[in-house]
Amino acid sequence: MIAQIAIGLAVLAGAGWGALALWFQAPLGPRARGVVAALWLALGAAALAGLAWGAWRPAAFFGALLLGLLAWWKLGVRPSNERQWMPEVARQTQGAVDGDILTLRNVRNFEWRSRTDFDPRWETRVYDLSRLASVDLLLSYWGRPAVAHAMVSFGFDDGQYLVFSVEIRRKLNDTFSEIGGFFRRYELAVLASSEEDSLRVRTNVRGEDGYLYRVHMPEGAARKLLLSYVDTANQLVRQPRFYNTLTANCTTIVYRLADQIVPGLPMDYRLLLSGYLPEYLYRLGALEGADSPQAYRQAGHYTDRARATADAADFSRNIRRGVPGV
Repeated sequence: MIAQIAIGLAVLAGAGWGALALWFQAPLGPRARGVVAALWLALGAAALAGLAWGAWRPAAFFGALLLGLLAWWKLGVRPSNERQWMPEVARQTQGAVDGDILTLRNVRNFEWRSRTDFDPRWETRVYDLSRLASVDLLLSYWGRPAVAHAMVSFGFDDGQYLVFSVEIRRKLNDTFSEIGGFFRRYELAVLASSEEDSLRVRTNVRGEDGYLYRVHMPEGAARKLLLSYVDTANQLVRQPRFYNTLTANCTTIVYRLADQIVPGLPMDYRLLLSGYLPEYLYRLGALEGADSPQAYRQAGHYTDRARATADAADFSRNIRRGVPGV
């Protein structure tokens, strides 16, 4: 009886996982994928019905098919850098360091007028790491308070700001699905950009809500963090990988990079619920200048300042007005 229940649970899990894997990855049109996923569920249901009547052959047959599906998933569903990408992720950032000089290729600096009307600009930029002066965490919200897109902006004392963002590398006509993010639907990208691009497009074009937090780090840690982003970006150029909603997204990768600098950072649910990252950073003592996370959140809310800035050259200065620690 216990064996029967265990096999039944395995069949149930295999039926659900397989249907979603086929729906998101089968090389077919949407209607055909739906039919194939439904047939897979029907096979799983037949296996469960057989177990209920004491027949093991349907479950054994389903198990064999599941092994074949797993083999296809392992060998046939592979990440690639050679696809038809959305324009905003069409290129990948690459970097090289010579002493204190960081040279980045494919820094995105688009001029956005609407979601579909923009001037694409991919630039090569040079930064002097000896002039690195600040690290800011940016959170952009589009609905639920627990979920935000996390970015890190590195400031230099010559007035430059460099944003790194862990992005879903979407293909043309892709729509985002959090469930699809568990099923190798998207590749992963680490993208460098200007603040006038990646921050301004979110507040002024997409209608998202932006917050900025000045992060205080040990001496030398900011440089190590920046170079960790560059190294990750270079690795993705050499060896693409998939985005994962849980294990390879904007906040979990921020944690992995930061943990290289301050080993032993405590795990916390707020690393998954990225909208609550400020409370996590406040607990670590990385936010200074305000009496509570709520006070810091209120002062760091820059959406209105961003939308009131007509000249992109004033954007970085204006969004930091009144932010604690700046």
